[in-house]
Amino acid sequence: MTDRDHIEALIGKVSLGDRAAFGALYDATNGKLFTVCLRVLKNKSEAEDTLQEVYLRIWNKADRYAVTGHSPMTWLITVARNLAIDRLRARKTAEVDLDSAAELVEKSPGPEAASIAASDQRRISVCFEELPPDRADAVRAAYLEGATYQTLADRHHVPLNTMRTWLRRSLMVLKECLSR
Repeated sequence: MTDRDHIEALIGKVSLGDRAAFGALYDATNGKLFTVCLRVLKNKSEAEDTLQEVYLRIWNKADRYAVTGHSPMTWLITVARNLAIDRLRARKTAEVDLDSAAELVEKSPGPEAASIAASDQRRISVCFEELPPDRADAVRAAYLEGATYQTLADRHHVPLNTMRTWLRRSLMVLKECLSR
C-alpha cells in the first residue's frame, strides 16, 4: 500500500480523467478493496463483480472526494463496503459459500505494506478494547459483515434507535482513539 498523500494525489488526478493515475490507484488499492467486498459478500465471484463496480464508481465520483485529513483509504473502503452491502441486500440470501472462500488466494503484500497493515491492525484492536464487548461486536457486524441496524438491534435486544446510537458513539470512540 502506498502512503496517503500519494493515494490522495492519484484520486485528484483520476477526478481529472487521468487514466494512468486510475491504473496506479487500482494497483495500489485493489487488494484491500477486494478483501472488503469479499468479507461482506463471502463469494469470490460477487466480490470481483462488485470490485469492478467500485472502480467504476471511483472513476465517476473521484471529483467528490474531499481531503479531510482522514486517510483516503477510508473513502475508498466506504465506497467498496457500501456497494458490497447493496449487492448483499439485493441478493436476498445470506448463504455463505465457505468452500469457494477457502480456495481464495490473496495477493500477498510486500514487507513494508505487511508491516504497516500489522501496525494498523494492532492500533485498531487496542481501540476496539476501549469499547464494551457488545458495542465492539455490533460495530464489527455492521461494518465488516454488513448486518443491518435492525438485525443488530434484535440480536442485542435493544430498540433500533439505541443501536444507531451505539454504533455512532462507538465510531466516535474509535475515531478519537485512532487519532491519538
